[in-house]
Amino acid sequence: MSSTRLAGARSSEALPRHRFLGAAAGACLLGPVAVLAAEANANLSATLTRETRDALTPDEIIQGLKDGNKRFVSGSLTQRNYLTQQRATAAAQYPAAVILGCIDSRVPAEMVFDVGIGDMFVGRVAGNVVNDDLLGSMEFGCAVSGAKAVVVLGHTACGAIKGAIDDVVMGNLTGLLARIKPAISKTKFDGEKSSKNAGYVDAVARTNVKLVVDDIERKSPILEGLDKKGSIEIIGAMYDLATGKVDFID
Repeated sequence: MSSTRLAGARSSEALPRHRFLGAAAGACLLGPVAVLAAEANANLSATLTRETRDALTPDEIIQGLKDGNKRFVSGSLTQRNYLTQQRATAAAQYPAAVILGCIDSRVPAEMVFDVGIGDMFVGRVAGNVVNDDLLGSMEFGCAVSGAKAVVVLGHTACGAIKGAIDDVVMGNLTGLLARIKPAISKTKFDGEKSSKNAGYVDAVARTNVKLVVDDIERKSPILEGLDKKGSIEIIGAMYDLATGKVDFID
């Protein structure tokens, strides 16, 4: 990925693939980082093209997300002209990844991964659980639109996880929390198993991410098939509210 952005192609003309990947994805081939950064920053309207996206592997896309998170943590976010990007992507989009995240207001995926308009699909629901509608959305994103990475993004101090631990009953939320409860019984943890124990809450959240990844592969033959062929990669990740870092779960 570009050392300054996930989106690495001009809306009117695709930039060379190496400019999209940036130094972190292939330092031995790419040349001086400073030159690449200057080229990318000179074009704040850059958006993904089909050609640039399709030339990338799932691993390269995930590496680009990791690089973007490093920029987020360091405070070196890419400068973008969002109005120009909005206009450039109005007629077509070529996202590289699909993110399934939590509705929590403190985890805006586009900012966390330092990407622009048109770079990735984002679905959000409390507890980053999956249902048929979200599975269908992911199938559209990958099998129809060509995204190559699916990331289930959980986070620390998750309120939905706490609610599931406390067995909260409230309207439609009850059914949603029921999707998280398997993670409670499958979490191995030495210490107080309480929603007041931050370590336990985060351990359950991590288990929940892994189970959601498994659910995606088990409930969607389409996505499982793409994953087995190597066309996409389905992976989990945890975002730390305190540090801003994303830890990818292999």
